[in-house]
Parts: sequence; structure tokens; C-alpha cells
Amino acid sequence: MGSRPRVAFLHHHHHHHLLAVAVVLLLLARGAEPIAAGGGAAGRHLTTEERWMDQRLDHFSPTDHRQFKQRYYEFADYHAGGGGGGGPVFLRICGESSCNGIPNDYLAVLAKKFGAAVVTPEHRYYGKSSPFESLTTENLRFLSSKQALFDLATFRQHYQEILNARYNRSSGFDNPWFVFGVSYSGALSAWFRLKFPHLTCGSLASSGVVLAVYNFTDFDKQVGDSAGPECKAALQEVTRLVDEQLRLDSRSVKALFGAEKLKNDGDFLFFLADAAAIGFQYGSPDAVCSPLINAKKTGRSLVETYAQYVQDFFIRRWGTTVSSYDQEYLKNTTPDDTSSRLWWFQVCSEVAYFQVAPKNDSIRSTEINTGYHLDLCRNVFGDGVYPDVFMTNLYYGGTRIAGDPSNCSSPAAVSTVRKQIASHISLWLSQCQEPTRSGS
Repeated sequence: MGSRPRVAFLHHHHHHHLLAVAVVLLLLARGAEPIAAGGGAAGRHLTTEERWMDQRLDHFSPTDHRQFKQRYYEFADYHAGGGGGGGPVFLRICGESSCNGIPNDYLAVLAKKFGAAVVTPEHRYYGKSSPFESLTTENLRFLSSKQALFDLATFRQHYQEILNARYNRSSGFDNPWFVFGVSYSGALSAWFRLKFPHLTCGSLASSGVVLAVYNFTDFDKQVGDSAGPECKAALQEVTRLVDEQLRLDSRSVKALFGAEKLKNDGDFLFFLADAAAIGFQYGSPDAVCSPLINAKKTGRSLVETYAQYVQDFFIRRWGTTVSSYDQEYLKNTTPDDTSSRLWWFQVCSEVAYFQVAPKNDSIRSTEINTGYHLDLCRNVFGDGVYPDVFMTNLYYGGTRIAGDPSNCSSPAAVSTVRKQIASHISLWLSQCQEPTRSGS
């Protein structure tokens, strides 16, 4: 999405376990091209100044009153209403990674246009917002989208009180609130509107993955469609050759990819599949395809060519740590990169999204099946950790809340989508402010 996701919503790591394939609403993710309008000192961020609030550890227990510190950011320079500060508040939901500020991207343009304050709370457990030092399975039990939605509701009330105090307003005053998110945070955005309709005027979910699924085969299919027939065939041949070489001499084929530490063949194959997916998901298909198509024409080794792409692009340029694919590493309860273990826990305990190989015409190795994922969950988090997808969809309503998906799937030019967004916000704003005026 954009040439290089410099300020994309999520940090580079592991959110690709969650690409919503049907949706081409690139708009916010287009933050990949920072808006240069006078950029100023902020440059890539509107702000990186940390603020903190006390957040409740368990929103569902009447007797557990423990709290943890949740990090958030606010940018109120555009907030309209002069001294009154009655303009809207844009709540930008931070997803499954560390949140290091409010990026200066398309949402900033919208905030300026509508005189909105922008706020971003960090998702519980990620970044600096972790209730526990050690991420044991026992300690991870408060990590779920359901708790995260209550965090957002609590944060929204907390920040509204801050605004009211700042502008000397009565405690009942409410600004119009809008929530924004992409991918997993897009799902949170849609679910927030569903579960707390009274707390928001509208929610915008780009690529919101609102349906938990056991077997997310569409992910692999989408990679194939994006690659086009020639490149897809080359990738499939790579998979076939690698599967073969794993049987003959697994150590040397892993070494070729700089992934000797992945003892488990499944982990290695998942790593290779992700490497291709990342190229397509973030708009660098040529980086993957051109070398492979050339190698095919000139008779150069496809596996070596792909290995070079993985080493240069996925590991070096993209900053992927090979260890984050290693189940032994994921078992570590105090890892350097915490988000891998955290996101896998959400996958294993709630939403699944298992990126498995489709029955036929798969690009990824057929070894990456549901069994691989369920084994990973058991191995990394212990017996009894597996996703109750049925419950998750029962709770959120699955795709029924998403409205008409066909509205999203035409690859409309980003500018058209952006115009629609601005007009949506205008409409929601007018509907939202009506009742306040009449004093109800």
C-alpha cells in the first residue's frame, strides 16, 4: 500500500497475519505517502509525546479492580471552536503493535478539514501498555478484542472529561467522536460502533476483518491473483522445489534463506509464504516477481532467486526477524519483540485467521494446514488454547455488520474514496450534532 509504508498504521511486523482481502479501501493506509503540506518540524508524525491513563485490567470482573498504565497520544492543534473546542474528535485505533505516535498522513488532512482533535490509545499489552512484565499464557488472559473495546470506551470517556475540563465545560458535554482503523484495528473500529453506538457518530474501517475464520484460504488465493499467472506459477514452483529440498537436505535449504534457526519445517514454510505475501500486500510486486520471471527465462535457480528476495527485501529492508516465526522463540515469555507472541495469542485464543493452503492451486506449501496452526497454539501457549471462532462470530455478528461489501471492492481511485469519506464524515457530523442543539 504505497511505495513503502513509512507511517502505515501498523508497525511492519506480523499484522500481515490479517489482511482483509476483499477490501480496497486504501485510504488511510495510504498514509504510506506522508502529506508534505509544509510538513513542519513534526515531519512524519503529528506528535510523539506520550500521555498515560489508568486503565482497568479486567472490564468483566466486578471484584478485580487492578489497573495498568495505558499509553496514548493527542494532537489538538486543529481542534475547532476557538476557546470552545467543540469540534469532532478522531479516535485512531492502534492495532497489534507498539504505537509510537500519531502519523502525519491522510487522517491529518481530514482532521484539519473538520477541525478535529486526533487521539490514539495504544492497544493493551502491546508497546508500553503491558499490564505484566512476563507474558505467560496465564498473564495473557486479559488480552482480547473484547477487553480492548472496553479500553477504547473507557479512554473515550476519560479524554472527553479532559476536554471538558480544558474548556471549562459542564461534565455532560459531548464532542462528536469518530473511530478509524485498518485491518485488525479496522475490525475493532467496526465492532466499537456496533457495541457502543452511543459513543460514536461513525466508524471507518478500512480492510476491517470482521469475520473470524478457521481456515483463511482466501489469503493465499489473493496472493495468487495479485501475482498474475506467470509469477504465480514461478512461486508455486519455488514451493514445490523447497518442499523437495527439505526432504533431501533441510539444513542447507534453510541456510540459503538465512533461516537455519527454524528447526520446525512448518515454521520455515510459513516464513517463506509470508515473505511473498508481504511484497503484494505492500505494493512491491515487482520485487517478488521480476527476479523470478527473469530466472525462469534465463534458467537460473528459482529457489536461489527467491532466497535472495527473502534475504534482501523481507529480512533486510523490511526488518523481519526470522526468530518471530520460530515456535521455540514464541514460547519465550519475555521476548524482545513482544508483538509476535501477543498477536499469535489473539489468533490462537479468539480470531484464528489461520493462513492455510487452499485445497488446490495453492502457492504456499500444503504443509501449512489447520493442523500446523493448532499444533503451534498448543505448543506455544499450552493445552486448551485454541480459537473459539464460533463464539467470536456469535459475539460480533460476523460479516452481517459490514454493510454491503460490494461497495468497497471496486478498485476505485483513492481520491474518489477520499471524497466519499469526507462526505460521510460531513453527513455523520450533521446528524450527530442535531440532537445536542435541540437540547435533548
